Amino acid sequence: MEKILSVPTLADILATHEAIQPYIHRTPVMTSQSLDELSGARLFFKCENFQKIGAFKMRGAMSAALRLTDAEKAGGLATHSSGNHAQAVARAAKILNVPAYIVMPDNAPEVKQTGTRAYGAEIIFCKPTLEARETTLNEVVAKTGAAFIHPFDNYDVIAGQATSARELFEEGPLFDAVIAPIGGGGLMSGTALATHYLVPEARVYGAEPKAVDDAWRSKKSGHIELNTSTDTIADGLKTNLSEKTFDIINRLVNDIFTVSEEEIVNAMRLIWERMKIVVEPSCAVPFAAILANPGPFAGKKVGIILTGGNVDMAKLPFLGN
Repeated sequence: MEKILSVPTLADILATHEAIQPYIHRTPVMTSQSLDELSGARLFFKCENFQKIGAFKMRGAMSAALRLTDAEKAGGLATHSSGNHAQAVARAAKILNVPAYIVMPDNAPEVKQTGTRAYGAEIIFCKPTLEARETTLNEVVAKTGAAFIHPFDNYDVIAGQATSARELFEEGPLFDAVIAPIGGGGLMSGTALATHYLVPEARVYGAEPKAVDDAWRSKKSGHIELNTSTDTIADGLKTNLSEKTFDIINRLVNDIFTVSEEEIVNAMRLIWERMKIVVEPSCAVPFAAILANPGPFAGKKVGIILTGGNVDMAKLPFLGN
């Protein structure tokens, strides 16, 4: 496949979906009558927590990896990530039989470090700042010649993430709305594009923690805003938007909701208790947003992307509550 050089088209998303099929799970769409009653909406959960490596990130990483030339991938694959994208790139490299070099902040969750190593990747730790990530990544690439697969500022990655919503639309009803969490915006961009092409009458919403509300502020101001803090339990949503993802989100996402840390933990616990499935805090943010903002969703058929289930079982936020 050729690299995608501009905003992915429907043809790009469909071709990507076909290409990555051998390397991903077609994850289930689940429902919960009790959560419907709590929310006042009909909810359809696309369970990417059951995806390879435990998160949707496998879709985007494999999409980008398959588009590399033999020369580009000869030195291996590299990225910077706090967890799920790290594991996805590591697994993609293992499939391609090339080395993987993963730059991770030194406070990355242990469960995600373990998962990354399990695929044979070499982890290079850095300080937990974007500047440190990028500086260390550049040093690794210069030393190894590895191909950098960006976690979200990459149209090949965005096309891969769009395939989750594509599957959701194939299996669910005609949706009134779709909602996904926003970190760097790769999944949100892909979800917005898939909805725009396949269910254009549906409204598209994003959700993020109040503690890292750069996307909400960016949508309001019309230009990219940065986070001044990363103090949230939702470790997958600490990253700022990029030019590519902001462009798509600004045009195609109808609104963005923010939720408190307490609301995230409550939503996470409800999903564990009522649906009997493992989800990580970032994954629960969209459901938290629906509970906190019932108006736009009342009586509607709503698709929710459950992004991942890589959680440290010894550090559950609701233990002891």
